[in-house]
Amino acid sequence: MANQDIYVGLDIGTTSIKVIAAEVNSGQMSVIGMGNQHSSGLSRGVIVDIDQAAAAIQTAVQQAADKASITINQVVVGVPASLLQIERVTGMIAVGETSKEITDADVRNVAATAMMRNLPPEREVIAVIPSQFTVDGFDGIQDPRGMIGVRVEMRGLLLTVPKTVVHNIKRAVNKAGLAIEQMVVNPLALGEYILSDGEQDFGTVVIDLGGGQSTAAVIHDHKLKFTYADREGGENITKDISIVLNTDYTSAEKLKRDFGNADSFAASEDETFPVTVVGKPNPAMISEKYLSEIIEARVTQILTRLNEALSDAHALDLPGGIVITGGTAAMPGITSLAKEIFQREVKLYMPSEVGLRHPSFSQALALIKSAAAMTDIDKLANSAVTQEEITATGGRSTQSTEQPRLARQPSADQQRPARKAKADTASEQQDEPEPKETGKKIRHFFSSFFE
Repeated sequence: MANQDIYVGLDIGTTSIKVIAAEVNSGQMSVIGMGNQHSSGLSRGVIVDIDQAAAAIQTAVQQAADKASITINQVVVGVPASLLQIERVTGMIAVGETSKEITDADVRNVAATAMMRNLPPEREVIAVIPSQFTVDGFDGIQDPRGMIGVRVEMRGLLLTVPKTVVHNIKRAVNKAGLAIEQMVVNPLALGEYILSDGEQDFGTVVIDLGGGQSTAAVIHDHKLKFTYADREGGENITKDISIVLNTDYTSAEKLKRDFGNADSFAASEDETFPVTVVGKPNPAMISEKYLSEIIEARVTQILTRLNEALSDAHALDLPGGIVITGGTAAMPGITSLAKEIFQREVKLYMPSEVGLRHPSFSQALALIKSAAAMTDIDKLANSAVTQEEITATGGRSTQSTEQPRLARQPSADQQRPARKAKADTASEQQDEPEPKETGKKIRHFFSSFFE
């Protein structure tokens, strides 16, 4: 990787599409442009209308390009955790009949052998992540290149997602006139970005409260060990408000943002505000506490399901506790409610970049950080997935025939009582896989990571 470069992170969310362009110099990131566009053609984090999604992506990218005074040709795009599967894999190749020096091609080939699995036809490998290499029985090697040996082995993680998810992302991005420089699994990038080295090492739960879905991920030993995606998020909260108060969706979203609180114990009964009611000439006066109770019911359901999935996976006793981020996490009262439900230490992550100090920007920033921090070994292993040839310096051999990723343009003018769980909520509950069943499937697999 060059000492200084420009990366563009594309976060395709259910409610908004965020694009951030940043310069990375010796590991330090400086944001130079940002675009934010209301999403179209997405449902629960997955693209369902390619044309609509492409148009929204194009608009957000152009906003970032204009602010940064650059031309954006390629992006680093995130892949949602929906139906993500994590599998431990090993691969082995013979370098030669006699000892010879291990090359880039050998690393690529051993990664390719680790990928050889009988995957269901509907699934696709999105990444293979090396953990360590073994050369002629000597293990714990992070980079075997330049060593001599007869046999090379690799241990790592294989991440797969539904082909439809990947295909729709690629088609939408390409239709927006862009090339994909790199595809990154969202929870993995997010964990690397918002957690300290110690939190990634000893183990921490990362919860991303988005608009269309809520995702819990476990990072331990600097690896992604477990993910669980709940198919509800901030949109469901807004729908609840709209239905209960009989107001339109736009008004409900404004109420949530201006007066919302996820902790009804912290809301005031005396604070009231007018709400436009459909079919009535005069607005109704609603208390802050009543609005909070509507919000709390839905958030409690979401966090409870995440809690059950994490409990079944034996992930809640990790030393790092729980870190939450994402657009919905900005709502007052989220942290206190989460502490009560998880019975663990919970903290909110807020990006520190000027102008982006809101948890909704965490994911886009994480994509940039992940792409910039990619090692040559990571790139070589990834080339086995993308079928691209990597040069000795870690760059794609085809780049010389492509347009430059970014080109500069001339500048332009920029202790409380126990809660009673609310069984009924306004929005119809979506069908969810039973968390306990999910836990049974992964309990043995996940627990073995900590042996």
